[in-house]
Amino acid sequence: MREFLEIGPRGLELAQRALESGQHRVPRATVQLLAPIADPEKVICVGLNYHDHCQEQGVKVPKEPLIFSKFPSAITGPFDDIVHPQDTSELDWEVELAAVIGKRGRHIEEAAALEHVLGFTVANDVSARDWQMRRNGRQWLLGKTFDTFCPLGPAIVTREAVPDVHNLSIRCSVNGQRMQDSNTRHLIFGVPTLVAWVSRFVTLVPGDILLTGTPAGVGVFQKPPVFLKRGDEVQCEIEELGTICNRVV
Repeated sequence: MREFLEIGPRGLELAQRALESGQHRVPRATVQLLAPIADPEKVICVGLNYHDHCQEQGVKVPKEPLIFSKFPSAITGPFDDIVHPQDTSELDWEVELAAVIGKRGRHIEEAAALEHVLGFTVANDVSARDWQMRRNGRQWLLGKTFDTFCPLGPAIVTREAVPDVHNLSIRCSVNGQRMQDSNTRHLIFGVPTLVAWVSRFVTLVPGDILLTGTPAGVGVFQKPPVFLKRGDEVQCEIEELGTICNRVV
């Protein structure tokens, strides 16, 4: 997929032509959907980026984007299992809008930032809260990057096909119970701001994944806290983008 994205607009034109031809189609039931991008160069994440998520934990709204990362090895498919590590007892969910970079850039101007975004997909920023909040010096990386901690999919929806990425319902359910229910209009820093900000520090390349943060309703801030256990089913959905559903094993 990264090689395809590096082709640029010409690649999308060829894909559109193949789609319109009506050929080379296979029944959905006969295929297993993998993550739309399984080997990005970078998985860039944003913390505390919804007003309601800041409110639920009683923290101030950040003045600048709070950036961390996951390793690409955390990525798994939209309907694959989430492996519950033996090393944590505080496994949590985070539905997130993910932007997929389609054009290389550094020091990108905010006004032009969306030109560098190919499209969007659904992500679950699975988190081991004990490792994130208390262990490893309270640095977030290890708690965020166990294998299978980034379900992604079900597809990349191109930027042009999304009427308004900053007005999409975003939800997460655990075993059929709605836990998160918000809208991307509550983002503190929108997609153009995030792309421009991150590009001040690193060069963004086609295939990079940018997770934009999660709204209120995560397990650690429930009263009392609720964490995932083996056998649970987590469903994350974003309007216009689709749904991913993963079982904890």
